Amino acid sequence: MRIIAALLFLFAATAARAELPSASDADINKALASGKPAVIDLGARYCIPCKKMAPILESLAGEYRGKASVLFVDVNANQAAPRRFRVQMIPTQIFFDTRGKEVKRHMGFMEKADIVRELKALGTR
Repeated sequence: MRIIAALLFLFAATAARAELPSASDADINKALASGKPAVIDLGARYCIPCKKMAPILESLAGEYRGKASVLFVDVNANQAAPRRFRVQMIPTQIFFDTRGKEVKRHMGFMEKADIVRELKALGTR
């Protein structure tokens, strides 16, 4: 019985930690052509700072739905993306204006408030 309880607890804990799926090249192109600001976080599921950013990105994706694109790219799942965006370390957050032009880049963990500040500077409400 303890084993079943432990497995249920483990399943619940894993399910509660939902993460954004890794964006494909098509997802990225669509976001950059949408006429809305975007932030793309390039990282990896195994990276500790990236794991800490996962719930932040998931929250922001919901809060900014329809106003801005918030994407996560797993550099292991999409190996062309780090070359395309000249990523030197993970995580890297890249902010794009409404024309899809890169306007800011940050390397390392980024607090939610800092991401929100950047999205507001790009015109999101």
